Amino acid sequence: MIDNNSSTLVHRFLHWELTQPDAVFLTESMPDGRVVDYTWRDAGDQARRAAAYLQSLQLPRGSSIGIVGKNSAHWMLADVAIWLAGHVSVPLYPTANADTAKYVFDHCDVRVIFAGKLDGKTDSWNEIREVVPAGAPIIYMPMSPQAPGMQTWDQIAALHEPLRDVHLPAPADMATIIYTSGSTGRPKGVMHSFAGMFEYASRSGEFCRFTTEDRVLSYLPLAHTAERCFIECNALCHGFHVFFNDSLASFAQDLLRARPTAFISMPRLWTKFYQSICSRVPAEQQALIHERSSEAEALKKRLLGMLGLDAARIAFTGSAPLPFEITNWYRALGLELLDVYGMTENLSYSHYSRPGLVRPGYSGQAMPGVECRIGENGEVLVKATTMMMGYYNQPALTAESFTEDGFFKTGDRGELDEIGRLKIIGRVKEIFKTSKGKYVAPAPIENKLGHPKIEAVCVTGHGFPQPFALLMLGADARSEMRDAGSRSVLEAELQAVLNDANTTLEGHEKLAFVVVVNDAWTTENGLLTPSLKIRRSLIEDRYENKMQQWSARGQTVIVE
Repeated sequence: MIDNNSSTLVHRFLHWELTQPDAVFLTESMPDGRVVDYTWRDAGDQARRAAAYLQSLQLPRGSSIGIVGKNSAHWMLADVAIWLAGHVSVPLYPTANADTAKYVFDHCDVRVIFAGKLDGKTDSWNEIREVVPAGAPIIYMPMSPQAPGMQTWDQIAALHEPLRDVHLPAPADMATIIYTSGSTGRPKGVMHSFAGMFEYASRSGEFCRFTTEDRVLSYLPLAHTAERCFIECNALCHGFHVFFNDSLASFAQDLLRARPTAFISMPRLWTKFYQSICSRVPAEQQALIHERSSEAEALKKRLLGMLGLDAARIAFTGSAPLPFEITNWYRALGLELLDVYGMTENLSYSHYSRPGLVRPGYSGQAMPGVECRIGENGEVLVKATTMMMGYYNQPALTAESFTEDGFFKTGDRGELDEIGRLKIIGRVKEIFKTSKGKYVAPAPIENKLGHPKIEAVCVTGHGFPQPFALLMLGADARSEMRDAGSRSVLEAELQAVLNDANTTLEGHEKLAFVVVVNDAWTTENGLLTPSLKIRRSLIEDRYENKMQQWSARGQTVIVE
């Protein structure tokens, strides 16, 4: 229960530092196999030393301080240190290109940068560091690329005593600027107050019934609002234990170590978990999970244990619908996936599915403190107590983004059912016109192309007689396509998926064909956002010169 004297996440951090100093706060698996624990006392000591360093620079109060790096204990410690020193944190995706990084650094006048878990190979650090503003110190945290002469976190910690007179922010003060990853154009700097972040954690914590006994695993990008809020904000507010994933190779081991009690993932990853079990446990044996017997219960527990999710009492999914087959599989195991909807502008706090009221394809009902209505053009309009302060240095854009009565224009098209559950049916601006003059909304069609081996879908067809779909398969499925027998089976399955989808579509929406592409769409090549959503315009650009050829072939299932 949150005490009445709390007003910001800084106050909550200080509360846990005082009341449970010896409890483990952060657990990190290292590349060399070691596992390191940080208690609340350890966290307080390190964050206060870094804050003392920041104060020694005598920067203007509220200066922008950047954090670049993959998830790590020190990512969160740097965030807290920035707040303790009275400044504003500005996270940057470690995969951002140099142009984006330069824009962010210049746009909000970043004064100092904390460089975290980076290797210069699976991230863009080698390009990012070339555009760091002249005169802006870089503090290299543990697991960052280091060389003689670089200023490190350990060095500044050794040179500064822990800051005692820490800055206690007012709720209305700005805490962070979160730059949207976006699918096109320049990222927007979304300003959030301490009040908004505390409101999120309070409301979310009440919904999830968080206590100090809970455990979570951090592996989605902390620079993204959903992960930062679910993991960092909730941990600081409710005092629970955070585990960190080191790499994709160690993910299964890290998940088994954490055995999270609350877990959030994206459809693509829930699909991968499902596929990993299917590859290890025969379908005939899995059929038992739909029965009611002691043997069935034992199998359910074993399968969840294999995933490291046997202790999970609440689990979330979001960003896109999951195939019903997979959703029902998890439900049969006793893990009901709650679909959620939110965005950077409202700290990912908008609509949550309620246990027992999950409706496939819907994102649940408005949360306490949230109002929602559908505009005349079908746009989802929301008002929330966690809403942003505005876009940094863009007052005109901020004003344009709200209705006259204060509802935020999400840019998503949606509809509400009889009990207020929200269904997202596409982006307002994503509708395209076929050569027949008919308008097509791609997202609802993409949601109909569900198959366990399909990881991402992009429906396109601007200027063509009928729309068509580009399909990206998972790595294992792409390997199967090299075997003639497996390829034939999968092509037949994809034909069935196409046929099923087309029976539910209007004539002008029916897909002429689907194409299985060779490329993997990733965040590294820019075809997926950091939250694993497709970047539609970039995907269309990549395949533009092949589309006419595919259309002329007259086939319904094409393998690139």
